[in-house]
Amino acid sequence: PPRILTLEEPVLHLEHCIAFAVHGNPAPTLHWLHNGQVLRETEIIHMEFYQQGEVSEGCLLFNKPTHYNNGNYTIVATNQLGSANQTIKGHFLEKPFPEMLTGQGGAVFPIYAPKFLCLDSKAFSFQVSIAVGLAAFACVLLVVLFIMINKYGRRSKFGMKG
Repeated sequence: PPRILTLEEPVLHLEHCIAFAVHGNPAPTLHWLHNGQVLRETEIIHMEFYQQGEVSEGCLLFNKPTHYNNGNYTIVATNQLGSANQTIKGHFLEKPFPEMLTGQGGAVFPIYAPKFLCLDSKAFSFQVSIAVGLAAFACVLLVVLFIMINKYGRRSKFGMKG
């Protein structure tokens, strides 16, 4: 029957990899579970392995995993003589808003709001007026420089004609 020799926590190489080695004769079929559900392989999550005699070695590869990929990963090896499984915890990223508040109707809101949402109207209008004033000053300065370059920049130096 199959026997799981090694199952290692995710490590980042070119992609995140959960390394495994499974022994079995006849060669077992392998599939993965994520939090008890069958893991569907995609371009983002896929398994690569090679068979060397009675041992299958490989990786469950993750291409840029997020917090949605956190959880328990179970490898299941099955052949005609039996099956074996082993679980390991995979943790890739923290949730962006770990503390949430549930409102009426099941709506979910973060407990803290980003600072740009908390500006009062007076402070916002003052910041806008400062920005508009600086932009207007820069435009006037550029126009004056352009006029001066056109007026004085065309004279030949030292009275020489080119």
